Amino acid sequence: MVKLLDRLSRSLTHGWNAFQDQPKAEVEPAFFRTGSTVSYGHRPDAIRNRRGNDRSMLNTIKTRIAMDAASVPIKHVRLDENDQFVEVIRSKLNRCLTVEANLDQGARHFRQDIFEQMCDKGTIAIVPIDTVGNPHEGEKGSYDIASMRIGEIVAWYPRDVEVSVYNDATGEFQTLMKPKKLVAIIENPLYSIMNATNSTLQRLIRKLNLLDHVDEQTSSGKLDIIIQLPYVIKSETRRQQAEARRKDLEDQMSGSKYGVAYADGTERITQLNRPAENNLLAQVQYLTDRLYSEVGLPKGVVEGTAGEEELIQYYNRTTEPMLAAVTEGMTRTFLTETAITQRQSVIYLRDPLKSIPMSQAAEFADKLTRNEVLVRNEVRGIFGRAPLKDEKANMLYNSNIPQPDQTPPKPEPTEERSDPSKWETPQSQTSADGQPEQD
Repeated sequence: MVKLLDRLSRSLTHGWNAFQDQPKAEVEPAFFRTGSTVSYGHRPDAIRNRRGNDRSMLNTIKTRIAMDAASVPIKHVRLDENDQFVEVIRSKLNRCLTVEANLDQGARHFRQDIFEQMCDKGTIAIVPIDTVGNPHEGEKGSYDIASMRIGEIVAWYPRDVEVSVYNDATGEFQTLMKPKKLVAIIENPLYSIMNATNSTLQRLIRKLNLLDHVDEQTSSGKLDIIIQLPYVIKSETRRQQAEARRKDLEDQMSGSKYGVAYADGTERITQLNRPAENNLLAQVQYLTDRLYSEVGLPKGVVEGTAGEEELIQYYNRTTEPMLAAVTEGMTRTFLTETAITQRQSVIYLRDPLKSIPMSQAAEFADKLTRNEVLVRNEVRGIFGRAPLKDEKANMLYNSNIPQPDQTPPKPEPTEERSDPSKWETPQSQTSADGQPEQD
């Protein structure tokens, strides 16, 4: 009931919905229907993988890339004149990117779904669903995106695309005709490696399908034997006798407890279900190693044993291009010319400290604070500690150097020797005749 009221309030507050411009279907909204017709055995909003792309090895690659890319936050921010990050804009678009993208997905789940579909489909569309203001008005009126979903492009036109998007009001996928300027079309930077017709990934998929087919034939339970009878089978009578002999052997083996049958001493039985010699497994291993190298995914990343150099290489060659493609697509589509003029942008903010081991964390934190890069509260936040209430914890300063507001300690007072009266004169020694003795 709470979700129903929230949905109704959102529809009243937001002035525009992506499904309002489409012809209305002769069906009631899903939240007004009752009975088993509105329930599903799986998530109805999930976009299914292409056929053959759900192999275990390929799912490992796609899931690893999607998880690592989704761990980097994407935010709606404001930049300065040097295109440097200044502040986060507390907009509904930023809420979609950091809190909740739609009714079914949180921000991180939505980001991971973006990268998984990029790896699977090659090209996807991010469609604004609920907005404040009508985006079709263009520059005449600004709008803010309150919810968005991932759509599959089913048809391309010069200025429009036909997108299949899940409608959470009806509980079904619906096809929309949307202008390209209102839909963020994202293409996988590794398209020629992962999604092209004759790419390395598609060749690996075909080889895996062939290998699975051979394995199914080998483990199908058939005996694959040939019976050599002691007579020549040329006439129809001999052929009928051979067929009767074959059925007799089948009946003996199927009806026996241990699958034992007898044969005549003049008959020869040849078994053919020996493992066939082929190079499919070698080809699969070769294509797998080649795919890892072309995608830029070291085996150490998948196994969790990658070093610092491998992680940097993996980030620069694989994760960063995908993040850049998503943020650039959102910036050019979801932000108007006025917003871009005001230095608004959608960027990703990667935390490089996540790849630093704990053995180096203390030294790294000391260098950042000593060189006045981060304040102490920022460093404490990185390590998951609550901020300090001390004012100095929010100030950039080097604790090893006295600051201007800090008075240096006074030196200890020393005995002044400027007054001649305080000088000590050594007593001179006299000789026996009363004259002072010279040294």
